Amino acid sequence: MFREMRRKRQQLPLSDCVDILESGTSGVLALEGDGGYPYAVPMSFAYHDGKIFFHCAKSGHKIDSIMRNSKASFCVIARDDVRPEKYTTYFKSVIAFGRIKALEEDSEKRKAIERLALKYNPDADAGEMDAAIEREYAPLCMLELDIEHLTGKQAKELMSTY
Repeated sequence: MFREMRRKRQQLPLSDCVDILESGTSGVLALEGDGGYPYAVPMSFAYHDGKIFFHCAKSGHKIDSIMRNSKASFCVIARDDVRPEKYTTYFKSVIAFGRIKALEEDSEKRKAIERLALKYNPDADAGEMDAAIEREYAPLCMLELDIEHLTGKQAKELMSTY
């Protein structure tokens, strides 16, 4: 179902792909948008146990797209060093493919938003974090991308430093 990477020797091992998802701070979520056009939107995220979690509003373009088609991809760029003298970039990135859904169970939704909060503020005071979550909880929708296929690639120039 998923294509093999054409330049296989530049493919990152699965462990490196997971490291990028664990350390990355933003990526681009791609969905089928209105009229069949691609819809790609930058998102903050948290990765845990083969799943990627996002927060959004309960209505809008993302939710409409997900309701129409649950297939999604998510790209995270871990490195993008422009080398003008070589007309290239030294890059490292991952793409996750899978199915995305809105979390319906309150306990799942709460765990997901706590993961996201702790990722971006690992030293958070528990009481302050809970208060911040409660303030924004009513209109909050948490999305879960269940990864079916994960691939990563790096510039060939990085392979010697890998």
